[in-house]
Amino acid sequence: MYFRTQKEAKTMSRYNRKRIINKREYLYRIAGLIAMIAVLALFLPKGGYTKYEYRVGEPWDDVPVIAQDSFPVYKSEAQLKRESDSLRNYYEPYFEVKKSVYEKQATLLKENFMKTLHDVIPAYYLPHLLEKLRFLYTQGIVDAEDYDVLKKENTHQVWLFEGYESQPRYVKQLYTEKTAYEYMMAEEDSVRFNHGKLLRCGLEKFVQPNLVYDAEKSLQQRQEVDAQLVPYIGQVQVGQKLVDHGQIVDDYTYCVLQSMERFQQTRSLSITERLLQLGGQVTYIAIMVILLLFYFEQFRSDYLANLRTVMLVISLFVPFPLATYALMSHSLMSVYVIPYCILPIFIRVFMDSRTAFITHTLCILTCAVALHHPYEFIVTQLVAGLVAIYSLRQLSQRSELVRAAALVTVTTLVTYFCIELLHGSPYGSNGFDRWTYIFILMAGILSLLSYTLLMPIERIFGFTSNVTLVELSNINNVILRRLSEEAPGTFQHSMQVANLAAEVANSIGAKSQLVRTGALYHDIGKLENPVFFTENQSGTNPHDNLPYEQSAQIIIQHVKNGLRLADKYQLPSVIKEFISTHHGQSMARYFYVSYKNAFPEKKVDERVFSYPGPNPTTLEQAILMMADSVEAASRSLSEYTEESLNNMVDRIIDDQITAGYFNQCPISFLEIADAKEILKTKLRTMYHTRIQYPELMGK
Repeated sequence: MYFRTQKEAKTMSRYNRKRIINKREYLYRIAGLIAMIAVLALFLPKGGYTKYEYRVGEPWDDVPVIAQDSFPVYKSEAQLKRESDSLRNYYEPYFEVKKSVYEKQATLLKENFMKTLHDVIPAYYLPHLLEKLRFLYTQGIVDAEDYDVLKKENTHQVWLFEGYESQPRYVKQLYTEKTAYEYMMAEEDSVRFNHGKLLRCGLEKFVQPNLVYDAEKSLQQRQEVDAQLVPYIGQVQVGQKLVDHGQIVDDYTYCVLQSMERFQQTRSLSITERLLQLGGQVTYIAIMVILLLFYFEQFRSDYLANLRTVMLVISLFVPFPLATYALMSHSLMSVYVIPYCILPIFIRVFMDSRTAFITHTLCILTCAVALHHPYEFIVTQLVAGLVAIYSLRQLSQRSELVRAAALVTVTTLVTYFCIELLHGSPYGSNGFDRWTYIFILMAGILSLLSYTLLMPIERIFGFTSNVTLVELSNINNVILRRLSEEAPGTFQHSMQVANLAAEVANSIGAKSQLVRTGALYHDIGKLENPVFFTENQSGTNPHDNLPYEQSAQIIIQHVKNGLRLADKYQLPSVIKEFISTHHGQSMARYFYVSYKNAFPEKKVDERVFSYPGPNPTTLEQAILMMADSVEAASRSLSEYTEESLNNMVDRIIDDQITAGYFNQCPISFLEIADAKEILKTKLRTMYHTRIQYPELMGK
């Protein structure tokens, strides 16, 4: 493989360190991949037909469509509604006439008149009122609610039946209780039939509905009317061309395409077709997942060997296809509402740019298989992912995530608009498709979740982002402020080591922010006994009155003390690793040599004078070990010349190599040589000899 720069080659090979994983770890990874494939294939939409996008009056942009089956061409919904509304005029509901109602009310009127009204109401009122009552019940009195329904449905005529006989009646001839009472009270001869006397008759009591709606007969009549509606306008034969590329979609072609989709939806797949469909879906998903696995295997083996990284990738990858499949299966809304850019953002923050792009690409391809027209989706989302990766190249503040989300949103909007321009005017016959742009804006707002999810993901998966490292580098943090106040010499030493280590990291392609932050915290254990370390002493050395073994243990103890303080202040595990490895398994050499010189005849237990380790396992930890040792040793030089500084750097780092402290590190001899040169240059700058200013001679 070709690399444009030597630094890229170093970085690639460093990520691609092979590590043999045990059988259990191997099985875990295989099980995870199988579960990933199974879940995605299970939720992938199982539609057995192709759904096209088209509008009346616009050209057909897809390939020509040939009918694979014969099917009827159904009328459009608008046409069916017009014809149904027209046929509704012929719908005439049935009402049963209750003859007993008239007989009962007429009898009650006679009894009431004879008992209570004959003394105050003239006798000729009774036959007149009975005749009017007979007329009302002959015409029909209907319940007010039923009458309102008839008016609302614009029904002109109903059928009144009694027994086996029925007769039509116009709706306008029917009465309600209100209009029937008004008819009973209305009299042209107001002298002979006095209105006041009519009021005393209480005629409202004798006006009751005698027409009852018959739902069964009415439904039967409705079905007979609806049966006259012909739902289709033609027939398509097998092999017939339905639409050609570039053809304008007219009303009839639109109905044909709609009918084809309707037929395909109702057509059930055979067992063979279902198995082939399922096999294709599982194979496609498996290809995407295996490509992702091959990428890690060939180019990022370190990530594949780390179970936390594998779980992070799976946890970020799987939700987006599942959300896409759910939206497509239930036709909830556009997939553009899903903030796909969250995936490359987090992969870029916690891993690297190449991995972010590959993972994002494969995720988008996995999602696109569920879409009917994936071209625009793939293009816009790939562009959005690239912008997200580019905008986070130097992430140092959480607010930059907001900026990245804004850039991604704007880019997606512009890209989608450009695609529409390439396909023709974005103003179709149905007007401007504003909803897609609204969904993209909603996705941009949802992508701000990356701001709030950054910290939880760090805690769950044990990663540390550059943002957190920058925040930890703030010297106003509690523990660094304590270090500057209680152990100022150690604080200055840590600052110098941080600067040296960051320069080396930048030079050889390591993570400079990580090593800088680790350097600031690597000696926090000295806060427990600051006066026992020479950089914090001012004349008195407490080691003068202690045995060499005890002094060595006090010095070595600062590593354990540092880890304890890191737990107390909840520092990330990656910082704890710098604390435990910055001395590796080296010795407290000053006290070891002093003991050997003082007691040459005694056998030395080297474990008493050795740090617990472990030795560095990452490039950044190796850089910190070199920078820490070199900076500390430089303070003990008697003279600061170029030769003395160069010799000191070579001697210390060569001794570390000989002792095997870097055997577990992904660091090459070339990178060590580069690190030496950087350290020499920086030390010469730090300890350069100032020129002596001349004194003014007397005139």
